[in-house]
Amino acid sequence: MNRTIRVMVIDDEESARRLMKAAIKWDELGMEVVGEAASGIEAINIIDEVRPDIAFVDISMPFMDGIEFTQTATSRYPNLIIIIMTAIDQFEYARKCVSLPVFDYMLKPMVRDEITKVLERAKERLSREKDYWEESKEASEKETLADYQGDAGSTEVIEKYLEENFRDSTLNLAFIAQHFGFSSSYLSRKFKADTGKKFVEYLNELRMKKAMELAKNGTKMYLTASEVGIPDPNYFSRCFKKYTGMSYSDYASGGGR
Repeated sequence: MNRTIRVMVIDDEESARRLMKAAIKWDELGMEVVGEAASGIEAINIIDEVRPDIAFVDISMPFMDGIEFTQTATSRYPNLIIIIMTAIDQFEYARKCVSLPVFDYMLKPMVRDEITKVLERAKERLSREKDYWEESKEASEKETLADYQGDAGSTEVIEKYLEENFRDSTLNLAFIAQHFGFSSSYLSRKFKADTGKKFVEYLNELRMKKAMELAKNGTKMYLTASEVGIPDPNYFSRCFKKYTGMSYSDYASGGGR
């Protein structure tokens, strides 16, 4: 491949993510680590922005484990190469992924040379594959757009869907694109053009506005996080502070009034 291959590391242990990024000579492989996540929930929320070609996924994570993430991701990103990371005592658990299109399994602690070999094989696959499914999606978009145009317009239909379903923790751009029959890239461009906001920003705004209401009512943070579709409280906390400029506890105790 001529372009740099994009890699994402999904592991709830920060030290493991840091080691993965530092141990491999990514540039020599024509690769770059473009994103990381501490849970499957966080990964689902940011994957459309990161757009990885390869994802290393830890099997054991809170709130959405590696198997759940893999089930969701492989249904939405058919070209994504997933490499499962698992400790030896979790290997039988990891075998549940056998029915899923996982590229490889790696036992922790992982060895640099073994990681490099797996990445070289992944690179070969990416070089052979072409995104025919994306091309066919693009070709049918005009017809699909006409189907959803109606009085409200397709983007307004999607906005209404998001307002009614933002509590779904697996909701993201790829899911909505598939649900309404668009390619992710097309929907991303159209949504930004029609609303002035990126899809992920719009969805996050819906979630944070509801979270602010719940915080003012004294709802515990972990309950609010689950209620608005971000059941990982650590990731929710970061999202809330980024949106409001203050911690959830400070906002709930009167800082947001």
